[in-house]
Amino acid sequence: MMRTVFMGTPDFAVPCLRQLADMTQVVGVYTQPDRRQGRGLTLAPPPVKQVAMELGLPVHQPARLRSPESWRQLQELEPDLIVVVAYAQILPVKVLTLPRYGCINVHASLLPAYRGGAPIHWAILNGETETGITIMMMDQGLDTGDILLQAALSIGPNETCGEVHDRLATLGAEALAKALVALEQGKLESKPQPQVGMSYARNLAKQDGLINWASSAMTIHNQIRGLNPWPVAYTEHDGKRLRVLRSRLVDANGQSISAEPGTIIEISEAGPLIQTGDGVLLLSEVQPASKRRMNGADYVRGHALTLGSRLG
Repeated sequence: MMRTVFMGTPDFAVPCLRQLADMTQVVGVYTQPDRRQGRGLTLAPPPVKQVAMELGLPVHQPARLRSPESWRQLQELEPDLIVVVAYAQILPVKVLTLPRYGCINVHASLLPAYRGGAPIHWAILNGETETGITIMMMDQGLDTGDILLQAALSIGPNETCGEVHDRLATLGAEALAKALVALEQGKLESKPQPQVGMSYARNLAKQDGLINWASSAMTIHNQIRGLNPWPVAYTEHDGKRLRVLRSRLVDANGQSISAEPGTIIEISEAGPLIQTGDGVLLLSEVQPASKRRMNGADYVRGHALTLGSRLG
C-alpha cells in the first residue's frame, strides 16, 4: 500500500484526510500547532489533528516545517506521496522532491483562477456562478503547479461562502480519490496551467466587511454572502455595529427611488429594504452587537426601525 503523509489544518482539509486514510497507509499527519481560542483563550487543536487522533494516525505539529528536526522526521517516514490541503505553511524545495510521486495539493478553485489563500470568498465576492477543485502538482510557486485533475461546482445566487466551502470540501475528497486511483494505475497525467485567466485571491481582513451602501445591490449582496461566516459584512445602525449575514435582491418593479444609499425605504414582513447605489436589498438575517443572530423581521420589531432612517 502507498505510504502517504498528509499536511492540512482546517475543517476544509478533513474530508481529504479521511479519504486518504481509506485508500493509503498514512504514516504521518502534519498540522499547525494548537492555538488559543475563545474568550477564555483555551488551547484548542486544529480540526485535522482531532480527526487524525480519532483515526489513530501519528500527528506532528512543527512550528516550522523548515527546521532540521522536521526535515529529519519527514525523511524517516519515507513517504511515497505527500498530500497538502490548506496547510498554511510553504513547503521547502527539498520537501517537494522527497516523495517519489512528489507533493500534490487540493485547491478550492479552478486554477489558474483564484490562486492564494481565500479562493472561495473571492469567487463569491466577484459574483462567479461556478468554481471547483483543482488537484495539482506542487512546485515552488503559489498555486502555480501543473494540473492533474479538476472538478467543477456551480454556485447558487444566494449561497454563502460557508455553504460553498462545505460542498467543495466534499468534492475535494472525491477528486482526490480519483487522482489516487489514476496515480496507482499510472494514468495520472499533468498539464501546465493556462496562461490566461489567472487571478489572485488575497487573504481577507475584518475591515473588508464594511458595507458601502453606494455600491450596487448586487455588489453588496455578494459581499454579504461571500463574507459569511467570516469575516462577516457589517454596517452601523444607531451608532452600533450591525453584522449582516444574509440578504436578498429585491425587484423594484422599474420604480425610480431617489432615497440616499443606506436609507430604509420599506419595512416588509421579511425585514427592512435598503436603498443602495443601484437597486434595493432586503436584509434577511442580521446580528446586532453582543446579541444573537436573528432574521430581519425580528430585528425590525426589536429595534423600532423607521422609514427614512439610514444605515452606515
